[in-house]
Amino acid sequence: MKITVCIGSSCHLKGSRHVVEKLQALIAENNLSDKVELGGTFCTGNCQHGVCVTLDDKFFSLTPETTEEFFNTEVLAKA
Repeated sequence: MKITVCIGSSCHLKGSRHVVEKLQALIAENNLSDKVELGGTFCTGNCQHGVCVTLDDKFFSLTPETTEEFFNTEVLAKA
């Protein structure tokens, strides 16, 4: 399973660093480092939304506050 977080300037201003840190912590807490690959990318062209995140090519728009809900409903469901 691959999660890619946009770290371009627009998403950075919307909190992409916090989203990445939260995902790193959740992956570690749930012992999923062998099942989840976390990566970064630059602009995905969806700047009008929150932080642009893809999970296995499916697009999500996150904020630091919605990251845990995303992880619980999307990542843990597939793990």
